[in-house]
Amino acid sequence: MTLAAFAFWVFALSAVASGLMVIASRNPVHSVLFLILAFISAAGLFVLMGAEYLAMLLVVVYVGAVAVLFLFVVMMLDVDFVEMKQGFLQYLPIGVAIAGLVVVELILAFAAWKMPSDAAFAAGHPTATAGSALAAPGAPTNIEGLGLVLYTDYVHYFQIAGVILLVAMIGAIVLTFRVREGLKKQDPAAQVARKREASVELKKVRTGQGI
Repeated sequence: MTLAAFAFWVFALSAVASGLMVIASRNPVHSVLFLILAFISAAGLFVLMGAEYLAMLLVVVYVGAVAVLFLFVVMMLDVDFVEMKQGFLQYLPIGVAIAGLVVVELILAFAAWKMPSDAAFAAGHPTATAGSALAAPGAPTNIEGLGLVLYTDYVHYFQIAGVILLVAMIGAIVLTFRVREGLKKQDPAAQVARKREASVELKKVRTGQGI
């Protein structure tokens, strides 16, 4: 077994195991940590495929921003998971039905999928891609090929993904800054409009008596 094959099996098994632990962990903080491990394992697989830019993008964006954001949101929301689990059995049949439907769809998708030929791939991707950069000298590099495909063939999907992430970010901010009982918040308008008489009180102290 070569070093590349050994690294592939290590990253692949780590990605699958950490992905299973994301949904199997009882502690949400542990789930986020396993999600970070899954991202790092997937980045290792991208490096083995020769897509270094995607690997660094996965680590910097998803591990450095998204996963850490999930971790802070879970810790700040202080969700009562005991209360959430009380109605678990009520929705269990619906969850099992949806999970079974997803499994059937994945099986049908993998059964009908086949590797396209070089001619079909070239016809479906007329622009220069990262794969053609390795074959033709002087062709666009990995990053340039990815940008050509992303901003031509998949520009609408890219914009839709940006809108979805924007809505998710706004939702996380709204949930974090909801009204809570017993929580003191600053009122900048009241602080700016505060008068000297409301903040300072003069006491007349007699000599030798103190305050």
